[in-house]
Amino acid sequence: MSSPALEIALAHHRAWTRKDLDLAMSYIADDVVCDAPAGRLNGIQAYREFMTPLVERFLIRAEMIASFGDDSTALLMYNTETVPAKSAPAAECVTVRDGKIVYNRFVFDRTPFDEFRRQQAQAAS
Repeated sequence: MSSPALEIALAHHRAWTRKDLDLAMSYIADDVVCDAPAGRLNGIQAYREFMTPLVERFLIRAEMIASFGDDSTALLMYNTETVPAKSAPAAECVTVRDGKIVYNRFVFDRTPFDEFRRQQAQAAS
């Protein structure tokens, strides 16, 4: 079963997991709010800056586990394989209004990414 919010959430997910950040950002509202493990992000530019390292440097592939939605809300759970972590499960609960994601509650474990950055910083020292 599909829903308007789920269609937008899945289109956004497909775009960024195919490393097409420009297309992915076309599904994001200018005034988007994203609550992520690192804290709250406000606006499309902050959201893009948050997504860019994942998409451009870390992402190897992603596999959808489950997705559900209704008229305004969608929930995606997926597993990503990344440079820092072979398995990095994540979930996003998004609110969609007028065909754009206006809110994203993005949940994932930052530990492998923080450790990867720490190791890179030590290697550069």
